Amino acid sequence: MMRRRSMLMAAMAGPALAQGSAARTLRVIPQANLTSLDPVWTTAVVTRNHGMMVYDNITTVNAAGEVKPQMAEGWDITDEGRTWTFTLRPGLRFHDNEPVRAADCVASIRRWAVRDSFGQVVWAAVDDLSALDDRRFRFRLKRPFPFLALAMGRSQGPVPVLPERLAATDPFQQVRDATGSGPFRFLANEWNPGQRSVWARHDAYVPRQEPPDGLAGGRAARIERVEWTVISDPATAANAMQTGEQDYWEYPLHDLLPLMRRNRNIVIEQRLLSGTYGCLRFNHLHAPFNNVAIRRAVALAVDQRDYLRAVAGEDPAGWSTCEGVFTCGTAMANEEGSEVLKSRSIEAGRAALREAGYNNERVVLIAPGDYPQINAISLVTADLLRRLGMNVELVSTDWGTLVQRRTSREPVERGGWSIFHTTAGGDALDTPPVHLFLRSNGRDAWFGWPEDAEIERLRAAWLEAPNEAAAQTIARALNRRAMETLPYVPVGFYWQPSAWRRNVTGVFRAPATAFWGISKT
Repeated sequence: MMRRRSMLMAAMAGPALAQGSAARTLRVIPQANLTSLDPVWTTAVVTRNHGMMVYDNITTVNAAGEVKPQMAEGWDITDEGRTWTFTLRPGLRFHDNEPVRAADCVASIRRWAVRDSFGQVVWAAVDDLSALDDRRFRFRLKRPFPFLALAMGRSQGPVPVLPERLAATDPFQQVRDATGSGPFRFLANEWNPGQRSVWARHDAYVPRQEPPDGLAGGRAARIERVEWTVISDPATAANAMQTGEQDYWEYPLHDLLPLMRRNRNIVIEQRLLSGTYGCLRFNHLHAPFNNVAIRRAVALAVDQRDYLRAVAGEDPAGWSTCEGVFTCGTAMANEEGSEVLKSRSIEAGRAALREAGYNNERVVLIAPGDYPQINAISLVTADLLRRLGMNVELVSTDWGTLVQRRTSREPVERGGWSIFHTTAGGDALDTPPVHLFLRSNGRDAWFGWPEDAEIERLRAAWLEAPNEAAAQTIARALNRRAMETLPYVPVGFYWQPSAWRRNVTGVFRAPATAFWGISKT
């Protein structure tokens, strides 16, 4: 093992960097391998982080969750809320030095709205979207929709602005040319999936003048290069941080935090603004989980504490159960109807499984061996399903392959899947329109494709709620219905700190990992 780690470290270090070059390069151990460059095609957080560097956004949200202009200079709302006119800031340029035009924004919004959960809601209210000139575009709405600017800027999937020629790509096909207008440009010729990804400062980028605030404010690239090196072995990653071979570790393994805290040259802090929430996702298209009674049998046996200890250890300050579908501690959080998650009983699950008529159908659980946190919760589920008496096949793969495979709607006999796990930040689960795992519009839903007309009716009603009390009443009804139909099983939340060398400065808290504003001394 030690010889393998030494060899890996030597290969990772490569040619020695000159002192000046090292100071201009931020060397990062990312949470996972970057396999897709398209944040519309996939919701993988590693792709979103890439997108935050490469693509600028029309609007975004600050640390308080308030919508702010980003590429937009501002917007005007007229016609009693049915007409919105956005004006772009001057001087915006793509990485190929072409100017950003309103037509690029229009094409990018249209593509985003097909796949994004909030975007789909927006598009149902749109009568027309068109460019007025190079800097202005206009929405004409069928009815007032006060959430329009917020929808385009939420961190789950803010609109990534592409050149019109790329935004014309079918939203169900990946864009493989990462030309954007963000503060960094992707160096495709240095990309080696599974090993290394590199970005360079976009020198023509003109940031806003405000300081960074969440994902809002100035996105000034203060470092010349950002290099991601995939190191799947956590002990090797920790050693690279200790020796200074790497500068920043996005998701360090919790077991290794005490060791790194003893190094005065390493800072360990909770950078993400909300907890990391686990999701056990069923495939609703095929047996056995097209049967709600079988989904319920699994939920009866789930003990969130088992999952959270597997990821974050025994210290309860690092995690908490959250037995509802909305982010705990937020306005919509509730546990209406959540008794199914409070059983925590293998015996109750076995009895329910017998009553549901489970017929020993094969259950394919895909787990990412190179993503320690999600792999840990996947192994807990594999053990739970076997204890319930299910016919489980655990497929261990890398995260990039999992992200590709979960798009398959085929049955397991033809390369499909039954269960996978993922995580999301609490900011992505705090309200019904952004809650990706809750959306239940069948073939247009997120991977797993649950279908339930009542959840969709309640989601639409929430947007029309006249006040917060009414919105909370609908949120309770949504939680109750979700616990009846089980589009997914929430498995609690944990705090995921990041680690960086003390000479890395300008690190700020945000809903997502962002690299603008960061320097090295």
